[in-house]
Amino acid sequence: MTAEANRSARRAGIGRLLLRAAVLAAAFVALVAFSVVLAKLTLTPSPASEDIVTSNLRPGRSLRQYAEDYTFLAACKQAGGNILMGTPFGVLLPILVPRRLRMIRMTVLTVLVMAVVELTQGALVAGRAFDIDDVILNTTGALLGYALVGRRISHRYHALSDDRAAAEEAKPEPRTSPRKKPAAEPVAKRATATKPRTRAAESKSRVKAAEPKSRAKAAEAKPRGSGSAARRSAPAPTARGRALLDRWRGRREGPGGGAPGAGRRGD
Repeated sequence: MTAEANRSARRAGIGRLLLRAAVLAAAFVALVAFSVVLAKLTLTPSPASEDIVTSNLRPGRSLRQYAEDYTFLAACKQAGGNILMGTPFGVLLPILVPRRLRMIRMTVLTVLVMAVVELTQGALVAGRAFDIDDVILNTTGALLGYALVGRRISHRYHALSDDRAAAEEAKPEPRTSPRKKPAAEPVAKRATATKPRTRAAESKSRVKAAEPKSRAKAAEAKPRGSGSAARRSAPAPTARGRALLDRWRGRREGPGGGAPGAGRRGD
């Protein structure tokens, strides 16, 4: 299952890479074609209007002139042509520039390119002059193209690279072979290793068990010896008491071993 999943992920990654390369190439070709058209429209001499056209460095001056001196159709043609001329920048440049801050980068590039074109017109092309309002209208067209089309196309284009990076991160890591456990020691070796320990423990337990018995025997032997000695050697008060008792009996019996009363009656 893992091998099949890796193959499918590789195929999907290759497909995304090819699609991204195709979109990038198409955007580059379209930008080159637009540059050619732009050069023909802006850098073509116009001798008929050489005495009429003047340079404009004030923003809004040409726009007021379109509204006051031109007819509605002529003004729409002049202003609308400049807006449409900047629209391809808003569609193609977001694909070619990095994803981060692409709108700002697209706007800056549009302003720079159109400013260079206007300066070239005023310096080298007869019948044409630099006009700041043309740069403003071209930049407005680029922003409209980005808001309507360029933002979605660039988002999908950059999403292809994000999917590829996510697929690469999701690849399973190679499995590491588990470490081999040390071989178990034979049972015979374990038994031989434990035998001396068990013997020593048994001898210690026997010695501990014999100690209380010997102590009890010694305790029992001590009172017996002391009793026999007490019996053999009676205390002095007891001996005196017995001697007095014997004397009293002898006096009562009288001489000759008879009763003392009988002797007195005979006299």
